[in-house]
Amino acid sequence: MFIQTESTPNPATLKFLPGHTVMQNGTADFPSRENSDISPLAQRIFSVEGVCGVFFGSDFITVTKDSDTEWEHIKPAILGVILEHFQSGEPTLLEEATQNNHIEHDGPDAEIVNKIKELLDTRVRPAVAQDGGDITFHGYEAGIVYLHMQGACAGCPSSTMTLKMGIENLLKHFIPEVQEVRPIAA
Repeated sequence: MFIQTESTPNPATLKFLPGHTVMQNGTADFPSRENSDISPLAQRIFSVEGVCGVFFGSDFITVTKDSDTEWEHIKPAILGVILEHFQSGEPTLLEEATQNNHIEHDGPDAEIVNKIKELLDTRVRPAVAQDGGDITFHGYEAGIVYLHMQGACAGCPSSTMTLKMGIENLLKHFIPEVQEVRPIAA
């Protein structure tokens, strides 16, 4: 098994491509070790000192390191635990707990929300997955769209520019009711 790595726009996050399916459906975000108990793979990766976040996409894993750790010191150990996991045959998740679903929204703005979700799913999410992350819809109120950034997108120095110059402009172009896009914390 050969695991490729790619840099992401976030210097604290590295994308690992194991050449195997990581998630059958959706994504899974583990912004800390505390919530990784449903994933044998996330637990293995968190066992490497210096790892502070793990995110799973369909065919990739992004790992975020703390500011005191250098990639050259932990990358070999991360590669080892990923390889060990896929050779063990254990599942990525112990239960179906994917976090792909956007927050549901109904009411008077349901049509606008459906347009927002469709644009996010068809134009935005595939692009941010290329960079090792994901963005999900969390609300729409009075012209403001609330989005949750995950994986390499969370904490990325260019995430504000991605939100404002990219996503906000795209949504405003196609949906005149959108006035602003704001990130939310997990």
